[in-house]
Amino acid sequence: MTSIEAVILSIVEGITEFLPISSTAHMVFTSSAMGIEKDAFTKLFEESIQVGAIFSVVLLYWRSFFDFKKINFYYKLVVAFIPAAIIGVLFKKHIEELLGNPMFIAIIIFLGGILLVFIDKFFKKSEIDDLENVSYKKSFTIGVFQILAIILPGFSRSAATIIGGLQQKLTRKLAAEFSFFLAVPTLAGAFVKSIWDAYKHNPELLTKHNIQMLAMGNIIAFIVAIIAIKFFIAILIKYGFKFFGYYRIILGLTIIILLSMGINLRII
Repeated sequence: MTSIEAVILSIVEGITEFLPISSTAHMVFTSSAMGIEKDAFTKLFEESIQVGAIFSVVLLYWRSFFDFKKINFYYKLVVAFIPAAIIGVLFKKHIEELLGNPMFIAIIIFLGGILLVFIDKFFKKSEIDDLENVSYKKSFTIGVFQILAIILPGFSRSAATIIGGLQQKLTRKLAAEFSFFLAVPTLAGAFVKSIWDAYKHNPELLTKHNIQMLAMGNIIAFIVAIIAIKFFIAILIKYGFKFFGYYRIILGLTIIILLSMGINLRII
């Protein structure tokens, strides 16, 4: 992977991580389009630059993350994180197999797009607009929705948790923000595991050059994610989810057509 390719992947990560369009799908298909070899470092890079995105949330919502008087905030995130953590460990092999199936991912992108086009009509009676009113039960339920993104690559972690928030009667804005908050322990856990696995099984990956590449990728993802989050919230409040749904439908159909034409999109 060249420096230019690393920059492009980092920009894609920053744009897509918190939007309901599946960052995983965009990363794997972007890698395929550029012909990047799926070696151990590429996989480590794609998983590790999520940390930059995490810090963008912490920076933008620092009042929530550093208000230690409201300790319940942290407990709710832990409760919401538990379902995905358990399923992620139990179904690791299943997830890796699905990540190697581009047609499956494309279909999930397409179907998720249809869902987003109509999602605002499903959940019109939103009542909760304050994080303090999100109970532990609601937090756990939103965390259960996050499982959809794990067992269905291409669905989008952000879309799954936002839908979970809407189902629990959170406003669109709060549902999106809770999704951002939940991303912090979820992505941090994935990052720690990736780095630990590399240190334990492939220490040769952690060369000075590779560490510099990871640092650069995280900085770019951090900056781009800040812009993407602000854009997403503005669009969400004014228009809802339909435009993201239309985008997913077009993207999913495009990939399905390309695959049906015999164009090889090697993603593993």
